[in-house]
Amino acid sequence: MKSLGRMLLAGACTATLGAGLALAGGNVTARQVHQQRRIAQGVRSGELTRAEARHVERNASRIHRSIVRDRVDGGAFTPHERAKAQRRLNQQSRSIYRQKHDGQSRD
Repeated sequence: MKSLGRMLLAGACTATLGAGLALAGGNVTARQVHQQRRIAQGVRSGELTRAEARHVERNASRIHRSIVRDRVDGGAFTPHERAKAQRRLNQQSRSIYRQKHDGQSRD
């Protein structure tokens, strides 16, 4: 019974650590999903105009295509490609923030 408890505890620790590493390592897909939710929330609340939403969605689409292309080309997502994707996602995040807080609203 003790060994079963230890195995469950070890499994829980491993799962928690894995999730933490995925976030700390900069899970690109999770960031893309989060940014899409931020855009959708801005549209729902009226903080993003149609033109602003179209602009950030188009940019998000370009980033996504670039990431997919990088993953397919070499068979793996290299650290250099991951860093490039993170930089582009950082720029996108700042753009979303600026657009949502620029005082314009949807009529």
